[in-house]
Amino acid sequence: MQRTLSHHLPRHLGETVRIAGWVHRRRTLKSVAFLIVRDATGLAQVVVTDPAVRAELDKLTEETVVEVTATVTANAAAPAGVELTDPTVRPLGPPAVPPPFDLYRPTLTASLPTQLDNAPTALRHPRRSAALRISAAAVAGFRAALDARDFVEIHTPKVVSSSTESGANVFALDWFGRPAYLAQSPQFYKQLMVGVFERVYEVGPVFRAEPHDTVRHLAQYTSLDAELGFVADHRDVMRVLRDTLAGMLGTVGERAAGALDTLGVELPAVPAEIPAVHFTDALRIAGAPADEPDLAPAHERALGEWARREHASDFLFVTGYPMAKRPFYTHPDPARPAYSNGFDLLFRGLELVTGGQRLHRHADYLAALAARGEPVGPVAGYLDAFRHGMPPHGGFAIGLERFVARLVGAANVREVTAFPRDLHRLTP
Repeated sequence: MQRTLSHHLPRHLGETVRIAGWVHRRRTLKSVAFLIVRDATGLAQVVVTDPAVRAELDKLTEETVVEVTATVTANAAAPAGVELTDPTVRPLGPPAVPPPFDLYRPTLTASLPTQLDNAPTALRHPRRSAALRISAAAVAGFRAALDARDFVEIHTPKVVSSSTESGANVFALDWFGRPAYLAQSPQFYKQLMVGVFERVYEVGPVFRAEPHDTVRHLAQYTSLDAELGFVADHRDVMRVLRDTLAGMLGTVGERAAGALDTLGVELPAVPAEIPAVHFTDALRIAGAPADEPDLAPAHERALGEWARREHASDFLFVTGYPMAKRPFYTHPDPARPAYSNGFDLLFRGLELVTGGQRLHRHADYLAALAARGEPVGPVAGYLDAFRHGMPPHGGFAIGLERFVARLVGAANVREVTAFPRDLHRLTP
């Protein structure tokens, strides 16, 4: 008899089936006992009336792995409207040592550090695993949206010979006796691959050795990167980003509907055209000084509230960031050279995406580095490709964990990260 997953049980009404999973909860009453079994797809309620089976049930602890053979019976009050009756229960291993928290409760009451210290078991909780299902669906949607637009998935090195974007905030390591670094982003490589495929994307880890200890920063996170050639300017990139986000949310709705229900999440609508404001206007809207070089978290929150109030949108583009705050490869605004053809996308008042148009002429790169007083040597290999012809191009990067945290309303990005790495945490 093949194993049946819990969410398929309604298809087998009146049949004898075999399920397997973890003991999620046991409840013993005077004449009946209930065994709740959890598998990857949900919960199944097993009704036990036989005294011998009840006696065996008393020996089981929560999280013990079991196999149950029983008859599928209708019961509107049970999970999925069915329960299992006349069961035989067989342990598939020794009684489990209970974790330091109750996984059967609606929410985990343990502190977040305790959950993270015990991540392999904490992630079994339906609410914690639901966030990871949403994350997986978001990545699938990202890939599908870009595949449909003739993008090619690439895989770039995560160990590099020099800092990819700046001389600071990188993790150094020994590479067979030579200095090497963990990559801050695939930025240079995805630009170079525009010269091969025109449109590329990557899903992979990036590493930031920034001493942030906040609810929104990680030292390692998953970056969803895309780069496309033959753009007119950054607005072409913004349109692709808008369609990509719509595709991601659409796939989350299709593939993770149960996870959304578990967390009580309603997906936001992506406007046909996401509202956009120039950086200078964003400062005014947020009540920031006109000479402020960047947006602080409080400014982003104010802009998020404004976007909801004025445009009924959870999303807002801020364009034209000062060139002084953007990397050397950023294309300036031809009409206002002090400002960039770059943008951030705010999602519910939090920066989610950074992107923009890049320089594509070799001479412009040399001039940009000279203007900043930065040496050519560390990026010479990257710059060489631009001597051989590169189209106008641009791209963006989405922080996956930050996207999911904002989507599900998590207070801390670590709540939606399986095994977070930050200033203090390197295990488990």
